[in-house]
Amino acid sequence: MKNIIVTGASTGIGFSTAKHFADLGYTVFAIARTGSKLDILSKSVTSGKIIPLVADLSSDQSISVIQQTTAEIEQIDIVINNAGVLLNKPFFETSLSDWDFQFQVNLYGPLRILHAIRTKLKQGTHVVNIGSMGGYQGSNKFPGISAYSVSKGALGILSECLSKEFEDIGVIVNCLALGAVQTKMLEEAFPGYKAPVTVDTMGSYIADFALKAGELINGKVIPVALNNPG
Repeated sequence: MKNIIVTGASTGIGFSTAKHFADLGYTVFAIARTGSKLDILSKSVTSGKIIPLVADLSSDQSISVIQQTTAEIEQIDIVINNAGVLLNKPFFETSLSDWDFQFQVNLYGPLRILHAIRTKLKQGTHVVNIGSMGGYQGSNKFPGISAYSVSKGALGILSECLSKEFEDIGVIVNCLALGAVQTKMLEEAFPGYKAPVTVDTMGSYIADFALKAGELINGKVIPVALNNPG
């Protein structure tokens, strides 16, 4: 029985990914800020187990909450760092506090998760950080999302670094740079834009990658997009 963490599990890609894992019979620690939405996730699964965990990953207090909830678990087998925020503002209208908030969630959130479960990271654990084509070097960039793209680019570099940091303990770390997916976050940032990929398709892909790719791939930032930028 695998133990899996999925952040940002209350909606969109995180919801779909967590559901796919649970439907395969695994135990999923589903993390989000809104407990009522996690309850909906719990009721949607046909097998496995969803353990709702309400935590704000932009706060250091989330570390103790996650540690307490996972205290009895020997190992976390898969970590999906999916939680993210996307703000669409022109560069000179994006305040330093806007930049800070996006980094707090998109970059420091995964750092907080890994610090919280450091004793659960063992041989065979696969950490999958969910990046973006906006943060993928050489891709076309959307105007208005510099802070988001830079934070996701940093997450990709972090993934490469951690694959070496964790080499001695046998923990695999990869980053999936996703193209556009039809999520609520995308709709709010780009009203009227229609993405070519659904959340269910991407959630299934992420779950499959996390379960299988760790045997062959480590320390890579992998574009997952139908076109450029996605």
